[in-house]
Amino acid sequence: MRQAQAAQQPGVSQGSRVTSARGGRRTEGAGLAAHGQPLVWLTAGMLVLAALMIIGLLGLVLVQGAGTFWPRPVVRYLLADGTVYMGEVTRSEEYEPRREEIEALPAEAAAAALGRLDSREARSRRWLVRTGNYELTGTHFHWVSDFAVAGTGRPEWAVTVERLTWGRFYGVPVRFVVDGQAAAEGPEESWAAYRREHRESRARWRERRRLESEEVGRLNYRTERARLGVRQKELEVRNARTRYGRDSERHLAAQRAYEAALQEFAVLEQRVQEQYDAIRERIAALDAENDRYTMVLETAGGQELAISPAEIVRAYPANALGLWHKLGIYLDRWWEFFTDNPREANSEGGVFPAIFGTVVMTLLMSLAVVPFGVLAALYLREYAKAGPLVSAVRIAINNLAGVPSIVFGVFGLGFFCYIVGGGIDQLFYSAKLPSPTFGTGGLLWASLTLALLTLPVVIVATEEALAAVPSSMREGSYACGASKWQTIRRIVLPRALPGIMTGMILAMARGAGEVAPLMLVGAVKLAPELPLDGNFPFVHLERSFMHLGFHIFDLGFQSQNSEAAKPMVFSTTLLLILVIVVLNLAAIRLRARLRRRFVTSQF
Repeated sequence: MRQAQAAQQPGVSQGSRVTSARGGRRTEGAGLAAHGQPLVWLTAGMLVLAALMIIGLLGLVLVQGAGTFWPRPVVRYLLADGTVYMGEVTRSEEYEPRREEIEALPAEAAAAALGRLDSREARSRRWLVRTGNYELTGTHFHWVSDFAVAGTGRPEWAVTVERLTWGRFYGVPVRFVVDGQAAAEGPEESWAAYRREHRESRARWRERRRLESEEVGRLNYRTERARLGVRQKELEVRNARTRYGRDSERHLAAQRAYEAALQEFAVLEQRVQEQYDAIRERIAALDAENDRYTMVLETAGGQELAISPAEIVRAYPANALGLWHKLGIYLDRWWEFFTDNPREANSEGGVFPAIFGTVVMTLLMSLAVVPFGVLAALYLREYAKAGPLVSAVRIAINNLAGVPSIVFGVFGLGFFCYIVGGGIDQLFYSAKLPSPTFGTGGLLWASLTLALLTLPVVIVATEEALAAVPSSMREGSYACGASKWQTIRRIVLPRALPGIMTGMILAMARGAGEVAPLMLVGAVKLAPELPLDGNFPFVHLERSFMHLGFHIFDLGFQSQNSEAAKPMVFSTTLLLILVIVVLNLAAIRLRARLRRRFVTSQF
């Protein structure tokens, strides 16, 4: 009956009546917008767009970073003016050449190029060729335009040489020299002789580096500690003379101790000098043996250069490689990237010190921020009474999360480095002053600065996790006679741990990628000495360190050879993402185990 009456009402169409879910009643005038369908599609579209942007960014970094170390062929370009370039093509682009650039060519080539330009074929293609040979040419790259090329080719014996200094070299081996005499002539024989000697030459070079960095470094460390001990005795003599007088017993005792320390230092210095001379003799013998061998290469322009095999990190005939040889070079470059120190202003070599510094700093930051954040959240949620003061603290925490990171860097430099570190130097390292020990940027102060930066994240996440624990569990614990602290320790905290781990994961992800504060409190361009070594106290948290994020900034904006550093930017970015993912996966796995243990905790 009601349906019939509704059907007879004027102005109401049958299609405008929609049956609702409650009791079969109909809702009149309910169109598509009333059900929220446009908003659903809009939010879903924004989600898809955001996902595509993230996938695109990660895909760009993955493709560019993974392809950095693949060996490329060496191309020889003969230009119309007689200039010859040889090297690896890094990229190409279309551009509109200037008329002056074309008119500088020989007459015949210029006429052909100008004819194209006048016939509205104004755009040309050019290639950026990495020609290397910096000590001979003064540049690493050259642009080659298609209208200027008279001929191209791929020489069979063109060799790519990766060196410790001066960057890459491209040339053809012409002879191999031993003791000043040519032991092999021609590309094939010279290359075979080089391969026979290269492995042993590099082994001698590594032994030389070990002697300089470890043996000589250990002797220098012993000498420096002994010198600081003498300096400390001297300061004690001055303090005793100032406080008790020149003729006092304490001043005389301090004077005798100082003279004994001087004698011990003289004996130690003589002993160290003998050991140092023996090490220098071994280094000289290794250098003399390596200097016997050189490989002479000829550039595309006809110039010759002699290179010691010990200075060659890697060399290969780029145009004669098979797939497996290319794959071997590719994997070897990645291994060097993971395990070696940087070279050539960080544009080549490895980033192991940066990996080590990033991981250690992130772990120290997590160890510092989680206890303080959890304790602060416990007090705010479980103990503090609601009032203006607690509200002000919560507002301050939320506002602290929006402070620019560079402000934390300035605070860390002023408070941790200058005040706390300066006080530590005055109390425990006065003999080393005015050279600071803890009174400057270092790994410890960088970790604490980033701990302050990520503290609001941990506090907010922990509060939410504590609030998610059901009140019935607290009341049941109280009913069984447990105290408030026993309830928190045995009931609340175990079930809130997954949420606390979520806060730690977010803090790790943000802290590991920060760069601006680190520029002020410890991260440097190059620090091959790790904060961990064999010298007491074995862990040196006061040392400066390298960081992957700062390494990316240095490569991208402060490198003198930006084109050569560009591939390394993508590779280091990819590595930083992988490091953060590995750290987060470890924390996520721990959180999953906690969730399985406490099934009732959901956060």
